[in-house]
This record gives sequence, C-alpha cells and structure tokens, in this order.
Amino acid sequence: MHIIKLNATDSTNSYLRQLSSDKSLTDYTVVVADEQNSGRGQMGTSWESETGKNLMASVFVDVSFLPFNLQFYISMATCLALIKTLKQFSIPKLKIKWPNDILSEKKKICGILIEYLVKQNNLQSAIIGVGLNVNQLQFDNLPQASSLCKITGVHYNLDELLLGFITHLKYYLDLLEQNELFKIKQDYESFLFRKDKPSTFKDAQGHLFSGFIKAVTNSGKLQVLIEDNELREYDLKEIQLLY
Repeated sequence: MHIIKLNATDSTNSYLRQLSSDKSLTDYTVVVADEQNSGRGQMGTSWESETGKNLMASVFVDVSFLPFNLQFYISMATCLALIKTLKQFSIPKLKIKWPNDILSEKKKICGILIEYLVKQNNLQSAIIGVGLNVNQLQFDNLPQASSLCKITGVHYNLDELLLGFITHLKYYLDLLEQNELFKIKQDYESFLFRKDKPSTFKDAQGHLFSGFIKAVTNSGKLQVLIEDNELREYDLKEIQLLY
C-alpha cells in the first residue's frame, strides 16, 4: 500500500485518475487530502467538507478479475468495508442507503464515488473515492448529514480510520476475487436501510408511491415490492427513497 498525502486538491478521485494515466500504479495506491475543492458524489453532486476534519481518500485497485456486468459488487464490497471499519470504532446503527450512502442513526455520514477504467468492455481498474464525515460538527442546510464526532461525541484519528478501511476493503475485494458473490450480496442486503419496511418513494416523473425494499440485482438495481405484489426493479436515476 502506497499512501500519498496532499494538503489540498480539486478531487482525490481526479488526482488519482490523472496519476494512473501518467504511470503504472501499484494496487492499493491511496490519495488522501486535508482539503478538497471540487469533491464529487453520485450523479454530479458536490461534497462539502471542512479542512482537516474529514476523511477524503481515493484508492486505486486492480479489478480486472471481475466481469464488466458485475461491477456493482465493487460498490457493495466498499460499503461493507466501511461498515466493518465503523463497527470497530463503535459507531451505532449503521445502514446502507441504496446504492452506497452509509448512514448512522438515519443520518448520512459517508458517500462513495467509484470510477472505472474499462478497455474493450473489460474492467481494468477502479478508483474508489470515499468522503467520510469524521470530526466536522456543522452541516449548513444539510439536515440529513452528520459525522462520527457529532453522533458519538468522540474525536477520531483520520489515519486510523483510513488504515482500517483499506484493510477491510482488501478483505472484501479478496472475497470478490474468490467469487464469493453470494456472501457479499447477502451481507450488503442485510444492512440495507428500510429493507422490508413500508417506505415512500419518488419516481423520475415526481410521482410518489409506497413499497418495500426487498433486494438488489447483480447489476445494482433496487428491487421494490409494490402494490398487487409486483416486484419491480429500479435504476439509480429512476427512484428516490424519501425518509
């Protein structure tokens, strides 16, 4: 594992992607920054963070062993690595809000952004970016956001959290390479926020409907049981869980 520490960068994912295009990187090359000027989340959302308070890191991993249509398993493995790390630090009531937000006590504490290098429809590598709210206490206009410190009252060491995450990420990606797909998917689904509970959703047209989260597909679609006992599958842009 090779760790590159930066005072500031636009985005740790962008920095690592540029680095990977300039030279060959070893597995588990990590970029971590105190400050991120253009942090990004899913679907182009921005990531706000106070300097030096949170863990903003990106990890380069070789995923050429995985078929292209199973890339969501990398997202599942990353979520589980974060959950396992946070459990070690006694963070309470951890859940995964589909597809890959980590919640504690129903508040978002971590976002994940994964970018892939693909050649001729084959996965080559992934850049796994995580933004974990650690010691930040103020979240202006973000009622659903929180941090480890805000939830527990404890101040955390960012390096310890990073090393824990990398250790557990390697564990879950090794499981993936060993084709333990069922175990990873089963573990991921066991942490799904509001699984098997009556929930309200909004579709792409803005219509509200009720249903029960049941599972995810291998490609990462959310399976929701709606009225008339119909099990329907939704992509990220097609549905929003309201809570």
